[in-house]
Amino acid sequence: MLLLVAISFSSLAAFAAEQSQQKNEQKPEKTSNYQPLIERYILDELRAVRQDQLILRADMEEKVAHAKLDASDRIIRYTSDTLNNMFIIITTAASILVLMGWRSMRDVKSKLNEVVETKINELTQEYEDRLAELEGKLRKRSQEIIDAQEDISKSNELHSIWMRAGLENNLHQKIKLYDEILAINPTDIEALIYKADAAYELGDYEWAFSLANRAIDQDEDYGLAYWQRACANAANGATQEAISDIKIAIEKAPKLADELEREAAFEELHKLEEFEALKPQI
Repeated sequence: MLLLVAISFSSLAAFAAEQSQQKNEQKPEKTSNYQPLIERYILDELRAVRQDQLILRADMEEKVAHAKLDASDRIIRYTSDTLNNMFIIITTAASILVLMGWRSMRDVKSKLNEVVETKINELTQEYEDRLAELEGKLRKRSQEIIDAQEDISKSNELHSIWMRAGLENNLHQKIKLYDEILAINPTDIEALIYKADAAYELGDYEWAFSLANRAIDQDEDYGLAYWQRACANAANGATQEAISDIKIAIEKAPKLADELEREAAFEELHKLEEFEALKPQI
């Protein structure tokens, strides 16, 4: 009887182990359910940016059209006032000549023509100067609007690329996205640093070192650039250069001192007294 009970328990244990193994083998790989939502969010954001850009363009065109219409109204009013003033001048001049007793109509006509022509030339020149000034202001304002629109479009495009880079897990694709940012804005030091970090993660320490140097050339006060170069120097075995760059990075950005313990690139430097001296005193 005991033998049968023992055999039954051993059979149940073997069956349970087999079922557990089958469940482990058939357990599907857990995938993220948020990827489609993130992609949908990015597409919605891009569509919203395009719609905002179209609305902004329509508003700018409407404002420019109104400005041109106002300028035309001013020109018409100015022309009308000029003609009225001309007739007033003619009438006044004729009255003065009659009162002065000029007898020769030929002299009167000649004098009137001279006075009217002089006054018309003066008014015409003044009108042309004002019109040229108005056209210059309109042209300048239109260019400012166009430049502002281009800046907004460029900022939206850069924001979109940064979002894509933040969601990208492939380091090669990240580098391509950073290159797109640098193509739009070659002085973007943040893109250089992130590109250097991706190159470091790929194991290309010389490339990471070169990119960090480019960032330092653009901004000598940017502490994170020295930090990235220190990582590349540490990976290449240049410990003294790495220590020197770490010191400069902490001087430029004191908060980086808190990252010394967590930075994996400095693992080989922990045995150095100079490195330990850089750690914040608790």
